[in-house]
Amino acid sequence: MADRNRSPLGIVFLIAFLDIVGFSVIFPLFPAMLDHYVALEGPGGWCGRLVTKLRDVAGTDDHAVVTLFGGVLGSIYSLLQFLFAPIWGALSDKHGRKPVLFFTLTGTVVGYALWGFAGSFALLIASRCLGGIMAGNLSTATAVIADTTSGRDRAKGMGMIGMAIGLGFILGPALGGFASQLVLGDGEWSTGLALNPFSAAAFLSCALAVLNLVWMATRFEESLPPEKRGQEPGQHTWNPFARLRQLTFPGVPRTNLVYFLFVTAFAAMEFTLTFLAVERFAYTPRDNAWMFVFVGLTIAVVNGGVVRRMAPRYGEKKLVLAGLVLLLPGFGLIGGAGGTGLFYFGLFCMAVGSALAMPCLSSLVSRYTPDASQGFVLGTFRSMGALSRAAGPILGGTLYWTLGSAAPYYAAAAFLLIPLGMAVGLPPVPKAPSQAAS
Repeated sequence: MADRNRSPLGIVFLIAFLDIVGFSVIFPLFPAMLDHYVALEGPGGWCGRLVTKLRDVAGTDDHAVVTLFGGVLGSIYSLLQFLFAPIWGALSDKHGRKPVLFFTLTGTVVGYALWGFAGSFALLIASRCLGGIMAGNLSTATAVIADTTSGRDRAKGMGMIGMAIGLGFILGPALGGFASQLVLGDGEWSTGLALNPFSAAAFLSCALAVLNLVWMATRFEESLPPEKRGQEPGQHTWNPFARLRQLTFPGVPRTNLVYFLFVTAFAAMEFTLTFLAVERFAYTPRDNAWMFVFVGLTIAVVNGGVVRRMAPRYGEKKLVLAGLVLLLPGFGLIGGAGGTGLFYFGLFCMAVGSALAMPCLSSLVSRYTPDASQGFVLGTFRSMGALSRAAGPILGGTLYWTLGSAAPYYAAAAFLLIPLGMAVGLPPVPKAPSQAAS
């Protein structure tokens, strides 16, 4: 393998970090967005009709309606990511990582610009759809890590991506809250291509995406040389379930299923966490912000420090098992907590467990995969997480509003026994690193 004078880890870290910051800027804006588009377009508009349907599900609980509204926007993004991430991954196997990153990051810039001029709810949905379609940069960035690390060090690189994601989810909502105080224009809002009360947040996200694009275009060196580019037969399909059937490399299907089940349980818990904190401990938005800072920092520290040191020594499979085991008391403590101390201890167990499991599952699926299919397989792997984040909130919300605040957490803990049992049977990784010199 040819020597690379410049490690891509820093650039990949920035790509993942800025992408998540831009994506999560929107999170604090959901309540105001709901009010704005209903007031602008009336109850007969797209947003008004959606609110009517959400009230049929959530009743008169305004907090539930707002959360379901955010869940709908998030599900649109996640479902499209599920469909397109493997496609971008396969294209990066064939044409190289840099062209795909350049295309998807450019699309992300356009999506945020469209949000800035989303004078109607339909344009907001269009911007989220474009963002979801172009959300292939994380899977392609993961493939870059696979291209440039040995098997033994693969989890270190995956931990860097996990650290970037954790930090991004801290800074993004904070920037969104700050940007919500900045209103562009004269406050007279109109439909069509026009400014809206959230244009400042949109343009801030767009600026971050432009920075991401420029940094990648000028500093990133292609990690997949021409002689290693190729595509496995039969990968030209838009059917995501047909793509799953093509993944026959030993260990890949089981790892994908473990990841899907694990993230489904995690997303069901995550979706209702602020509800539980408000209902049980009377948390304010500021309290919730500090809660997510605590979780994000814990995930970042474990990904950036613990995983990088422990994975080469103990192996990814053992860390995955340790992470899933640690999630069990984490979910149980959160669900049953009657005080802040026990609640935060549960959050700590949950954050550490997820930080151990996620990057090590990414590393395992990469090490099970030959060079020519890294982008396609890792794209499919990431798409399974996207599908989980579309399904998990629906399951968690249903349990929360029908059976009570503790139900999603106890159910998630019980459900995790399935991927835990499956992870025990994961095969050993190939002795030779997948990117050995040809």
